[in-house]
Amino acid sequence: MLKPSLHFVNFYRDCLATFHNPFLFNILFYSYKASCQYWNLGKIYFMSARKYLLSLSNYITIKRGDITKEQVDAIVNAANEELAVGGGVCGAIHRAAGPAYTEACLKVPQVRRGVRCPTGEARIVTGGLLPASYVINTVGPVYSSVPNPAELLESCYKSVLQVANDNGLRSVSFPAISCGIFGYPLSEAAQIALNSCNKYHGNVQDIRFVLFGSDVFEAWVACAESLGWKRIE
Repeated sequence: MLKPSLHFVNFYRDCLATFHNPFLFNILFYSYKASCQYWNLGKIYFMSARKYLLSLSNYITIKRGDITKEQVDAIVNAANEELAVGGGVCGAIHRAAGPAYTEACLKVPQVRRGVRCPTGEARIVTGGLLPASYVINTVGPVYSSVPNPAELLESCYKSVLQVANDNGLRSVSFPAISCGIFGYPLSEAAQIALNSCNKYHGNVQDIRFVLFGSDVFEAWVACAESLGWKRIE
């Protein structure tokens, strides 16, 4: 579909070629502009947050947004095994959390040379300058590089929620782990993410998926709807 700006260029050109009455042209042009704005508002509404009930006191929210702005007990970083500054959401969290977070990551003991957090495991550190008190780092699998990506991705969610429960946390915000350069197919990743959170949430009451792209958001919502969860917002 053409971008709205390109629509306006084409519409303007066609009107000039067809109509010579400026008054009629203005009526048609601004009516068209208003209809485009209405369509965009509808799209924004469609992409708004969805909240689903897991039990009487546990729920999952799926929304688009910036995970570094989340006011929760902990956000989750899709980190690398060194817990070093990376790209994507990892880089964004390091920049927003500041030096205290980066230093805390580098103080996590190595389990072997160059590895502070093996794939599928989780490590909790301070949130630094973030609104969240903590960051729980986890390392997702590279989809095409391991024989058991589903097992490792489920382990990421299980490990994060175990760490959250061990530390008495009640609200956690996740990104879409392994869905960036690690190449995990969105529909498969959504199934694992949502089913794992439903299975392992424990005492974590407020679980959020804060997603960047519309394609990721749509995949997560489609999965939640297919699971038949009760929507409460």
